Order: sequence, then structure tokens, then C-alpha cells
Amino acid sequence: MKMNPLSRFATLLALVSPSAALAQVQANDPQGAGPIVNALAWLQGTLLGSVATAVAVMAVAAVGFMMLTGRMNWRFGATVIIGVFILFGAASIVAGIQAAAG
Repeated sequence: MKMNPLSRFATLLALVSPSAALAQVQANDPQGAGPIVNALAWLQGTLLGSVATAVAVMAVAAVGFMMLTGRMNWRFGATVIIGVFILFGAASIVAGIQAAAG
């Protein structure tokens, strides 16, 4: 089964989410990992900050409008919206997986 490029991108984005990387680094904090944690925290703040939230809101609004006017396939639009939820919910998703794993 061949994945479309957007699904592949969404999967890759979910796998390399800074929130997931930050949660993994905090579990094992070796000596000298401070700069890495600081860099990941900065990246997380940039990707999940107010500017990113505003861009995501505009993207969801544009995709929703295009879906309602028939200019975009509903499946593609739903993929974009689900990708936004995964991006902003990555920290909660990782915390839930870690809690379930023990």
C-alpha cells in the first residue's frame, strides 16, 4: 500500500515531534545534556507558541472553507486537521504512552 506524501509527512512529523524528543531526553538526563534540552525547549516553544497557533487556526479555517465550497477533498482536509491536533497534542500523547508503558 502506497502512502500519499501528506500522510508520510504527518507520520514523520509525529515521529520527530520536539515534544516527544524533549520527553525522552528528560527521562535520561546525562551530564552535559543541558544544551540539548535547552535547544529542544526553544524549538518546542517556537513550534507550539502563539505564532504557530495563529497559523494553525488560519490553516484549519482555510481548509474548512475549501472543504465546504467543494474545492478540497474531505479526506485530505480531515488529514490536515488531524495533523494539527497531533502536532499540538504531542506532549499529551507521549505522556499517555509513557504512563501506559509504566
